[in-house]
Amino acid sequence: MEFSAEVHEGLHLVGNSLHVSDKCFNPLLNRVMKDCRNPSKPSEIAQTGKPIPGLNAAIFKQAYAALYTFIIEAAKHDADQSNIGAILEDCKFDPERIDSFTKAFESAKPELRAMLSNIGSQFPHIVDIDWRLDYYLKNNHLDKVNEPTYMIKLKTEDGDQQGMSDIQFACSIEQLQDMVGKLKDATKCMERLSQSS
Repeated sequence: MEFSAEVHEGLHLVGNSLHVSDKCFNPLLNRVMKDCRNPSKPSEIAQTGKPIPGLNAAIFKQAYAALYTFIIEAAKHDADQSNIGAILEDCKFDPERIDSFTKAFESAKPELRAMLSNIGSQFPHIVDIDWRLDYYLKNNHLDKVNEPTYMIKLKTEDGDQQGMSDIQFACSIEQLQDMVGKLKDATKCMERLSQSS
């Protein structure tokens, strides 16, 4: 896992007991963990920016952002205790803070990974197809064209929005044959993959 200089600096602040006292560390960690688990309902502290009592406002903001980023990235990369411990050790966390963090993270990790797996966009799924063959005799530029054109309409279902939409395009016989050939290749590849597993 790689982090920006700001995240490293924030983690160093969290690890330094002169900036974040032992009395403030666990409430800060608990607040960040709670906000990571419920991003749609950020805590009052995250919304207002009011620091935890005994913690400087500027340090609180930087520490909060660094911990939040670290937790999400660690969950994204499925980091284990040894990876997390090594990074936190580099950021001058003492063994008690590392232990506290890893326990809190390990208990939240399955929920965080499930939440992260639901984030993102999905390609639309083709659910139906309509087509028609048009035959162009003339166009605006030439007298005679005499060319068949296929009008294709793919009906798709959007995974994110749960709605239906259409994708329309026109193609020549050669383009349609090329597309069908590529689809057959993709189908064969998928069949080979499913048979090998």
